[in-house]
Amino acid sequence: MSLAKFGNITNFEEKACFVKKFFLELYQGEIELFRSPSKHYRTRAEFSFYHYNDKLDYAMFDPKNKKKFIVKDIDFPDKKICDFMPILLEKIKANLNLKEKLFGVEFLATKQDLSATLLYHKDVELIYSDLSKLSSNLNCNLIARSKKKKIVFKNENLTQKLQIQNKEMLYEFNNDCFIQPNTFINEKMITWVNENLALQNKKDLLELYCGYGNFTLALANNFRKVLATEISKNNINFALKNCKLNNITNIDFVRLSSEELSSALKKERKFFRLKNLNLDHFDFSHTLVDPPRAGLDKSVIDVIKKYDNIIYISCNPISLKENLKILDQTHKISKMAIFDQFVNTPHLECGVFLTKK
Repeated sequence: MSLAKFGNITNFEEKACFVKKFFLELYQGEIELFRSPSKHYRTRAEFSFYHYNDKLDYAMFDPKNKKKFIVKDIDFPDKKICDFMPILLEKIKANLNLKEKLFGVEFLATKQDLSATLLYHKDVELIYSDLSKLSSNLNCNLIARSKKKKIVFKNENLTQKLQIQNKEMLYEFNNDCFIQPNTFINEKMITWVNENLALQNKKDLLELYCGYGNFTLALANNFRKVLATEISKNNINFALKNCKLNNITNIDFVRLSSEELSSALKKERKFFRLKNLNLDHFDFSHTLVDPPRAGLDKSVIDVIKKYDNIIYISCNPISLKENLKILDQTHKISKMAIFDQFVNTPHLECGVFLTKK
């Protein structure tokens, strides 16, 4: 369920007004608003291709009409993506091998880098030479995928630099990681959390759904120690690498699901992945969660409600409210903010600070 159910709200002021009313029974305080640039804000963009006669164009899918439509002169992706799209298209159109059975493309941009992933309904190894020449001619990070096949030209990993409170944070990740889709808003979210943490007494931090360390690294300086969990091995590997890039030594990243973490904290069972880590050495004053759209399940809520301070980053106000109704039994909302990650769409991000009653 999305905000579209509430009248397909897309205007930022209207979205903010809706959220204030939607959460009024749980929070009557001020809600801080963070607006995104209206153009070139999206760091990831995915398109299909429209083949007709001998022509080829980028396309998107309209869920209302259930049809593809050709897209031109779009301005929501990062400027590097917008500039690169027509160049890539012309090169593909000029080569039958590259054009045939091509059905999609995924772009990913950071402040420094850009990658393009081409998706095929044929074995990409059969066109290896054409793809290699394409990457070389465009001097780009190119990935080609087909069923059970993946070829990388140049570099699959991208670097990112975020400016957080006059400090530069370095990150490395690839296209398979979950990435905040709006770099400008991402910096605002991390800064907002940091500024509010500065007003609180802090010991150790427990973070769930840490990904490659997007929040973890930037918040670590606030705490004595940090335990961050994530189910994806790929994300954990990048998180460990990003710690070294930023010379951060007080974070322990562990590959555990939320259910496994709950079991470990309750001492119900031992985990090999925790063999070098004593959970009793942590004194968690704060926990941070940034769950998927479905929100938190009961087992996770049971874990986090034990701690005095909860930081909840949500991409879905609907599931957020359902979770907050449960957490309201033990905690109260002290701060709330709205971040317009997806301009001119019904979607937005919410940040909530909760303290124990």
